[in-house]
Amino acid sequence: MFKPLRLVRAGTQIPFVGFKKVAFVVSLALIVGSMLALAGFGLNFGIDFRGGILMEVRSEDKINIITMRDKLADLKLGEVNIQEFGKETDALIRIQKQEGAEKEQLVAINKVKSALGTEIEYRRTEFVGPTVGEELKEAGLLAIGLALLAILIYIWLRFEWQFGVGALVALTHDIITTVGLFSLLQYEFNLATVAAILTIAGYSINDTVVVYDRVRENLRKYKRLELADVFNMSINETLSRTTMTSVTTLLALFAIFFFGGAVLADFALAMIWGVCIGTYSSIFIAVPLLLYVNLKRGGEDFSGLQAPQDEVPK
Repeated sequence: MFKPLRLVRAGTQIPFVGFKKVAFVVSLALIVGSMLALAGFGLNFGIDFRGGILMEVRSEDKINIITMRDKLADLKLGEVNIQEFGKETDALIRIQKQEGAEKEQLVAINKVKSALGTEIEYRRTEFVGPTVGEELKEAGLLAIGLALLAILIYIWLRFEWQFGVGALVALTHDIITTVGLFSLLQYEFNLATVAAILTIAGYSINDTVVVYDRVRENLRKYKRLELADVFNMSINETLSRTTMTSVTTLLALFAIFFFGGAVLADFALAMIWGVCIGTYSSIFIAVPLLLYVNLKRGGEDFSGLQAPQDEVPK
């Protein structure tokens, strides 16, 4: 019989809550650093937000993305993104907005057609103006805001408002630091990045809910145990599941980052950071914050209560 793989041994008693002050200082530094990076460098918005040229092309044979990218790189058109679109014979080309008016955009389109040759069929050519880009920015911000609001309402209904506050702070922490990372590294921030941020929010809250469920269960089971001890016990009991989920997810994301090509690299980077920071915040931020929000269960205040010896778990 094979024993199940465990990245964390059973019965750990790590005092996670004891590190709360250090964790809060680290998180505050990350948030302040992210805000400073945003103020100093801003975000490197992609074509989706800045506007540009969009071309859908088709080839008789399978399109070689690498060869096509090399040909267009010689044209000095600025940022150029190429990705497969539907079939392996179709591709979508995004080119940043050229300096000037419509005439300059047409010149860039003609350069692309000359470089790729006549064997390519140009099925669609569009120009994404700055107005559309601004609308997409607003839509992206709205999507993130609504996602946070929906998560807060869900946690509030499933648990108590104190849990909702803890989850919202942890989620906001994850999102700000992810955006700050993209600002610091000047990686392209596009619609795929917004999708990654929304995915990070879902992943992080799922991790937090698992720990919160165990916290609520242990609060009912050990009604007179100090809150810090209940929180440490709950985190340790779910630690194996948390680490296993994070590691297996990271394995897939690293594969996408290294082998998925340039198109998926930004998305994968955001997800890799998000999984790591989401796991960290679920353990060191979301749960310890419950110590400061007057947590109650069933009308009974659990703060400051001492556990009798027969109720302390062995």
